[in-house]
Amino acid sequence: MRLVARVSGLKLKLGVKGKSGVLACKATREAFLRDPQHRVTFHFTPKHASWLNQIEIWFSILARKLLRRGNFASKSALRTKIEQFIAYFNETMAKPFRWTMEAKPLTG
Repeated sequence: MRLVARVSGLKLKLGVKGKSGVLACKATREAFLRDPQHRVTFHFTPKHASWLNQIEIWFSILARKLLRRGNFASKSALRTKIEQFIAYFNETMAKPFRWTMEAKPLTG
């Protein structure tokens, strides 16, 4: 909270955690952090955001297969190699990820 306020150049009193101001409760803190006017904006995702897990898996593949031992002379060379890897991956290796987390039944 204080970092976002400082980086955004805000000179306001945040209040006391659990008692007053922006820090009074979770709702006021979340509203403050979601404000798109700040230089730093947080985007809240669900705890088990499956799309985010899949992106992390794909970036792990990219890092292991291309980036880890790569040697790139320039940003444009890196970009070209990444684009070539994406094309190659999509043609030869792409398949749905096997989901291994077991879902627990929802109870009311």
